[in-house]
Amino acid sequence: MLDVALLSSRYGRIPALAGVSLAVKPGELVALVGANGAGKTTLLRVISGVLPASGGSVRFDGADVTRTPARRRVQLGIVQVPEGRQVFAAMSVEDNLKLGAFVRPRHEVPQGLERIYALFPVLATKRREAAGTLSGGQQQMLAIGRALMGRPRLLLLDEPSMGLAPRLVAQIFAVIRALKEAATTILLVDQNAQAALAVADRAYVLETGRISLEGRGDELLANERVQQAYLGL
Repeated sequence: MLDVALLSSRYGRIPALAGVSLAVKPGELVALVGANGAGKTTLLRVISGVLPASGGSVRFDGADVTRTPARRRVQLGIVQVPEGRQVFAAMSVEDNLKLGAFVRPRHEVPQGLERIYALFPVLATKRREAAGTLSGGQQQMLAIGRALMGRPRLLLLDEPSMGLAPRLVAQIFAVIRALKEAATTILLVDQNAQAALAVADRAYVLETGRISLEGRGDELLANERVQQAYLGL
């Protein structure tokens, strides 16, 4: 479904990605792990079209989308949950969710809301409240729900567990597992490398803008180099 080939990107003169290649097949959950500053968020932003590529290509469903605007990529089915949640604090929970459906026909919105409220019951109870009054974990649920309202064919998750208490991290990863079991195609970035690799079908390790390792999630979880660098073992 997604084929990234020799992708590079830079912030001004500073290189952020240097020839990254990876692939995500339909129905797969692929994890991307690495240290802070390795380029993980940059890679997701280039895939979603928020940042431009300076070289290489991004192909989605066989079509080259390297120069395709971000809005059009959402219409094609590439939807990103941004790092830091970025909900619209003054708007209600339900209005935040409806914004996620801007590329969908209006008649699909009620059914989409029902689906999100079934997945995150706490959002149903707070649907009329301002998003800014939610806890960090609830805001993360809202950010994921907003993305799912767009009916993504490829869901990009950027640090969904960042800053959350262990109990809430477990809840978020339970949702990610449920999405995986529902055959949602996911590219996941998370600092919690152990949890990310445990849920992943396949994974890549990104170091200073380059892929240094790749393999099955369980293989990388057992890899001594990964354990020492990212799992604290």
